[in-house]
Amino acid sequence: MIKHVVMWKLKDFAEGASKAENARKMKSQLEGLKKKISQVRLIEVGINTNEVADAYDVVLYSEFENVDDLHLYQKHPEHLKVGDFVGKVRLERRVVDYEA
Repeated sequence: MIKHVVMWKLKDFAEGASKAENARKMKSQLEGLKKKISQVRLIEVGINTNEVADAYDVVLYSEFENVDDLHLYQKHPEHLKVGDFVGKVRLERRVVDYEA
């Protein structure tokens, strides 16, 4: 199994919305990928509640059967559509993939 974790820091204001509004929109869009992309075994999105300066705003945790499934997910048109929005509202991104 492959576990895929991504964290984002968001802009205070982007795409006509506040950081909080964009975080909620990201959560909804990312979680919606579970129904649209068959390779996704599990997807969970959290919005940060910790107010320390070095905390990230949104985190994605997802699971895939194997690396090939992760790559299919990453290239899927629905994922790319969400990624386009995320790219417009984020300041920073961190990612880790690991085998469990």
